[in-house]
Formats: sequence, C-alpha cells, structure tokens
Amino acid sequence: MPVTVSIPTPLQRLSGGKVKVSCSATSIEGLLEALEMAHPGMKERLTVSGKVRPFINIYVNGEDIRTLGAEASVLKEGDTVAIIAAIAGGHG
Repeated sequence: MPVTVSIPTPLQRLSGGKVKVSCSATSIEGLLEALEMAHPGMKERLTVSGKVRPFINIYVNGEDIRTLGAEASVLKEGDTVAIIAAIAGGHG
C-alpha cells in the first residue's frame, strides 16, 4: 500500500534529489526497510540499532510516531509521512 514520504533536504542526495517519494509499507519499520531498498544508505542515517535516531522526527499525517507506536506505527494507503531532522545550535 503506497504512502507518500517527504524527504528532508540533507537526505535528498540519497533519493536522487526527490523531495517526495512513494513507498509501500504497513508500518514505520517496513517503511524504513522500503526506503533502504529504494535508496541505499537511508536507513543508517535514520536509525540506530533498529530505532529512529533521537534527532530524527517522523510524522504520519501530522502525528509524531512517538505517540502512535514508534517504529510499530501502522501505515495505511494514502498516508503522508514527513521525516524531519531536528536542528540545534545558534549563537549564545
């Protein structure tokens, strides 16, 4: 079942410059595998030991996966997934 995934700018070189890609998956875990198959290197940049890295935020239809079941979050056909890399820093 296809879902639309928004790829953050730092990872677009892995997606061939695409801002959005379509993947078939029924969970975030499956989506991460599908992204890796289609765009090698993506999973290692998004996860560590099978879990989404702390500075990576993933939203399904605007809901943070941390409130939906994390990597086990269920996906349905037509869902939109946004991957957002947290940015920190600044001048103090």
